Amino acid sequence: MDDRRRPDEGHCIPPVGLGIAAMDRLMPMHLHLSAHGRITARGPTLAKIGAGLELVGRNFFDLFEVRRPGGVEVMADLVARQGQRLHLCLRHAGAEFRGLAMTDEAGGIVLNLSFGIGVVDAVRTHGLTDADFAATDLTVELLYLVEVKRAVMGELQRLNQRLQGAKSHAEELALTDTLTGLRNRRALDLALARTVAADKPFALMHLDLDHFKAVNDRLGHAAGDHVLRVVAKVLSNETRAGDLVARVGGDEFVILLPRLTNLSRLTVVADRIIAGIAQPMVFDGQTCQIGASAGLTVSTLYRLRNAQVMQNDADTALYAAKRAGRGRVMAFTPDPGPK
Repeated sequence: MDDRRRPDEGHCIPPVGLGIAAMDRLMPMHLHLSAHGRITARGPTLAKIGAGLELVGRNFFDLFEVRRPGGVEVMADLVARQGQRLHLCLRHAGAEFRGLAMTDEAGGIVLNLSFGIGVVDAVRTHGLTDADFAATDLTVELLYLVEVKRAVMGELQRLNQRLQGAKSHAEELALTDTLTGLRNRRALDLALARTVAADKPFALMHLDLDHFKAVNDRLGHAAGDHVLRVVAKVLSNETRAGDLVARVGGDEFVILLPRLTNLSRLTVVADRIIAGIAQPMVFDGQTCQIGASAGLTVSTLYRLRNAQVMQNDADTALYAAKRAGRGRVMAFTPDPGPK
């Protein structure tokens, strides 16, 4: 005796003679509608998406909105568009689908749904797995490709960050004096070129240590290295954050001071530096006593600014300070004609 009931009586019967398990396996996102538009069966994936929402027994158009093509509001409209691609959404869950409707032998409709290009978001939103799709559905392969791409892109991004970090670290090392942590000659040349090109006022201070060789000769190079590190700390403490302090030779330093050309103020800075360096330094129980001399020049003295010319002039002023007795600062005095 056949106990199958009519589709519009609310009993979940499989359409077109297929068993329920077969339909669920072949089309896990299917709906079966009676001739009157009542949902009589739904695939397990739709049940998962509409968790807490009973689909079976409800009117299809109460739960779903067909957005494209337009004007599909009753069963006759759906039947008239069988075989056409449908765009629809589940009103209460906000899920969007692509679908294809076909009539069955009882006058109802089998509607097979998929997510289309929104599958990745749908999987994430509803916690779906490959078990929620038909075994032959290319969606599963698409999901694997998406996951592989995400993993590869993530690894490439991390690799790129490591490479950028390594590059930045290498660039920093290339511009840093390893003993003192100050900038080196290359960093000074680059900064000077940028400052000259920007056509902004600046000063250069060339500083040389006095009696440093005696420390090396008497106490050894370890003591000399200690003195240089202390000098670097004095220079950093007595200059501004935007100034560049570079060690350009064994005991030679150059300071680039942007936006500062007042010789009185520059002399005060140089005097503080010289006084700090003159303080006794203790290494391994031995006192190291050195001094410093400095030469200054400012960009406002030059009609045409040339970094090399200015460095030479600061060097000239430095040796004038040494000849004048050391432990002092002198500013470069140009010839009467402008440079």
